Amino acid sequence: MSPHALNTYDGRPGFSCANCAAVIALQDELISKAFQGRDGRGYLTHSATNVRIGSKEDRALMTGVHTVADVFCVGCGDRVGWYYYKASDQSQKYKEGKYLLERERLIKENAWSLDE
Repeated sequence: MSPHALNTYDGRPGFSCANCAAVIALQDELISKAFQGRDGRGYLTHSATNVRIGSKEDRALMTGVHTVADVFCVGCGDRVGWYYYKASDQSQKYKEGKYLLERERLIKENAWSLDE
């Protein structure tokens, strides 16, 4: 995808890819900052943009086995997190259809704070 085709959201506060600065998610879509990714802290979001979803796989995570797919930035191809398709445990069903974005792979835009 050409950089000119990426959604930019006209400066609204959001997360961008740390490698190429493509917008990945808006601040308004943030659900929780209290998640763990592969490389450290992660953020659960309602949606993501400018991403490509990889192949589904069952993965043993801290909260049990989930069917997930890695999520890649369409600007540069870097992995930025994963998408939750299915949770095996009833208490984890709220994650289905959501994105886990890894803090170490993102930059914040518009000076809003991630450290609360």
